[in-house]
Order: sequence, then C-alpha cells, then structure tokens
Amino acid sequence: MENVRNLTAAPLATSGIIASSVYTAGRRIADIPIEEAGEWAAKPGHVVWIGLLEPDRNLLLRVQAQFHLHELAIEDAEHPHQRPKIEQYGDALFIVARTAQLIDGRVTFGETHLFVGAGYIVSVRHGPSTSYAAVRQHWESCPHSLAKGEDFVLYAILDFIVDNYMPVLEQIDDEVEAIEDRVLLQPMTGPDIERLYMLRRDLLRLRNAALPLVEVCRRLTSAELPQIHAAMHPLFRDVTDHIRTVQEKIDSLREVLAFAFEASLLVGQSQETANTKKLASWAAILAVPTALAGIYGMNFNDMPELKMEYGYPVVLGAIALICSFLYWRFRKNGWL
Repeated sequence: MENVRNLTAAPLATSGIIASSVYTAGRRIADIPIEEAGEWAAKPGHVVWIGLLEPDRNLLLRVQAQFHLHELAIEDAEHPHQRPKIEQYGDALFIVARTAQLIDGRVTFGETHLFVGAGYIVSVRHGPSTSYAAVRQHWESCPHSLAKGEDFVLYAILDFIVDNYMPVLEQIDDEVEAIEDRVLLQPMTGPDIERLYMLRRDLLRLRNAALPLVEVCRRLTSAELPQIHAAMHPLFRDVTDHIRTVQEKIDSLREVLAFAFEASLLVGQSQETANTKKLASWAAILAVPTALAGIYGMNFNDMPELKMEYGYPVVLGAIALICSFLYWRFRKNGWL
C-alpha cells in the first residue's frame, strides 16, 4: 500500500504523457510510469489508462514494449492523417477517429488513435482536439461504470469525440441562419459566396470524418471482436445513433447553404430584371421627344406645319402628353 501511495504522488514528467493511471473496481489507485504499465495491466481486475499528446517515436516505442503492440499500428500512431478505421492486431484493437474544432471560422481536424487490449487502453492525440481530461474526471466520479473495463473507456472516448461535433455544427448553424436572413435582402457579394463555399466544403470534410465511425461502431458491436463484451454493444449502438444525428445535421446545413446560394441568384436576377425594365421604360419615354425633335430638325423648305402660328407649342404639348401617358402606363405596370 505504501508503494501505491508513492506512485500516486509521483509526477508525470515525461513530455507527451498527459496521464498514466491504473484503476481497479473503477477507482484510480495510482499514477504510474510507462515502464510499469504492462505489469499493472496483467494483474486481474486492473485497467491501465494512458493518455498521450503528440508523442515522439521513442515514447511510442516505450508504450509498444509494455503492451506488445503491432509495429504497423505504431507507425500509424506516429504519423497522423489516417482515415477513421478499426484494425485488429492479435489481441489488440487499433482505432482511428477524427476530432473537429472551429478555429477562426474554419473547421480544423485532429486525430485520436486508440489502442485497446486486455487490461489497458492508450489514447494518442494529434492536432486540434478537446482534452479527454473531462472524460476521465467524469467517469472517475462514477466508479460503477468505469469498473466495466477498458471497453467502457473506449466507449466513453468515442462518445465524447462524436458529441464534440455538435458544438461545431451549432456555431455553423448560427452563421447559416444569418446568411439566410441576409440573402433575402440583397444579393451575395464575392466574399459572401466564398464564405458559403468554404462552409459547404468544411461540412463535407466533417461528414467524411464522422461517417466512417458508423462502420467502426458496427464492428465493435459484432461478435468477431472478443475484446468488446456483449454488454457494451448497446452503448456503441448509441454512439452510432449520435453519428447519424450528426450526419443528418450536416446534410441539412449543406442543403440550406445550397438553397441560400440559389435564392441569392434569384434575388440578383430579379433586381437585374427590374433595372432592365426601368431602363427600357425611360428609353421609350425619351424616344418620343427625340423622334419629334429629329423630324422637325431636318430643315427642309417644304415641310408641313412649319408656317403654323401655334405649331411650336402644339408640338411641345404633344410631346408632354405622350411622355406623361407612357410614364403613367409604365408606372401602373410596375416598371417604374
């Protein structure tokens, strides 16, 4: 027991290690160095939970030595930009999931690599990602749930990753609503159109990051993976439901953005048509005095009405009358 107390008090000084703890009956009993993780994981009823942040190869090799992880999985964990997937290497599972955050108006992606085996789970984070300290703290307050083992910790992390897609979508949803309100008032400008396409592209990338987790969870609920207890299958199906909700939200937002762009085009075309009608109306009105003035400006000697005493005011009155009639008619038809 004295040894356990000393381990608990020992700081984790190694760079890249966020947490390295051992649990029994759902309660953390020690913070341990990496070199002792394999020994603790082999003890019945104990689970080692290690969290790493952008580790170097040396640290990954130390973890590999403790749990006998496959070399291919270590290579994937060392180099991010992997597609979400699940692989089985002997008695261990290797899972890749994509994380997302909205930074400076753009959706940025990170990766989490998970190693799961008998008595241990190792999470490796790369790039933008919310810390899993909140997951650890939450479930440490529920030892009954945490006592279910490493597959429950796997569920807790995957559920946390999927749930963190929603705040990103909610922020995008707020911006999409603002675009909808603005597009009905005036056509989109160049920067507005560029922003719309960026949002649609980011939503597509988020969809591509989230949707493969459906297949991951499907395999986690199949009988082919003995590392996952049957009692955990409903929890992973619940994660699948959350992913489907994220997918529906993404598809809905992409459709709204497409409709907003189409509506902006219609508004722009409507304004162009109105402007064309106005120009055509004024052109028709101005054509009347132009035509009459052109006729009587030809200066032929034998032109009729040139000797009329009231010819000039009559022509001006005719011009004013015809132009007034045309203005009234165009105004009535909504062209002016």
